[in-house]
Amino acid sequence: RALRISPAMRVAAASLLFFLGAAQAAEPHLLNDPAPRADDGGLRMLVEIPAGTSEKWEVDKRSGALQRDREDGKPRTVAYLPYPGNYGMVPRTRLAKSRGGDGDPLDVVLLAPALPRGSLLTVTPIGVLYLYDRGETDHKILAVGDGSPLSGIRDIAELERGYPGVTAILATWFANYKGPGKMRADGFGDAVAAQALIDEAIAAFAAGTP
Repeated sequence: RALRISPAMRVAAASLLFFLGAAQAAEPHLLNDPAPRADDGGLRMLVEIPAGTSEKWEVDKRSGALQRDREDGKPRTVAYLPYPGNYGMVPRTRLAKSRGGDGDPLDVVLLAPALPRGSLLTVTPIGVLYLYDRGETDHKILAVGDGSPLSGIRDIAELERGYPGVTAILATWFANYKGPGKMRADGFGDAVAAQALIDEAIAAFAAGTP
């Protein structure tokens, strides 16, 4: 016996599909939607990997969703010590391939206790770690925020004076976490250099520079 679908059932089904579609459309595109800077000029950061964890997560550039990173179809986990800070990206930024970058959003390492994955917050850049991933620039902005013993730091030199060893830990970790010979650390830039890199990455994204 064939199932009879009444007009009321058709309307209900259409309404359900509409609301499901609207809900899906309402999901924010985490790369394209948030502004890269807060109203007060602070840097916006989305946490992809909390400090002290090893699972690789990232915002998909096409869908804008935060998802587990995969390699050869398998979820990626860092086979090294866990991340030494909260790792994430700045929305609406790009390290342009045409300028030697990897084409990805600008990365940030927030020197603070672990924060939940997906947190969107305002941080203060204090410097930049210059990194090269098999020839491509893969620099990391270093930042501080509320709730950390380092929250009052404003520059790399101040960090090195007040907290000896932190920069050495960061350089060593990022130079080795992908395995021997894959990453090269080439020193640090100060807060002014970090701001210049941020401005360049924001401009590259806005201009659609590949």
